Amino acid sequence: MWQIGGILLGVTAGTALILNAFESNILYFFSPSEVVAGEAPTAGRMRLGGMVADGSLRQAPGTLRYQFDVTDYKQTIPVVYEGVLPDLFREGQGVVVEGRLADARQFTADRVLAKHDENYMPPEV
Repeated sequence: MWQIGGILLGVTAGTALILNAFESNILYFFSPSEVVAGEAPTAGRMRLGGMVADGSLRQAPGTLRYQFDVTDYKQTIPVVYEGVLPDLFREGQGVVVEGRLADARQFTADRVLAKHDENYMPPEV
């Protein structure tokens, strides 16, 4: 009887630890409108999702430092990122950036996830 109770307690504790680890690693993304409205966290890491605004991509000469705007067509948040952009990244396409909100009007990203549209076709092999 004690053995069954011990096993159940161990399984319950293990499940609780796994669920807690998943919950602490999940980051939902917020839209620019939610950020401007103050619905996004101002401290800590977060994700910002939307479309890369047309004509907004700028690169500092001789560096991998990029600036671009993420928009939901209601509000726009400028993003600063230093690193290699994904192959699918381009203006007018969906993007999710992960990083920190410097203030309500600028986001510093350390990770960029480019989203493809529903018509994406992989390159011919």
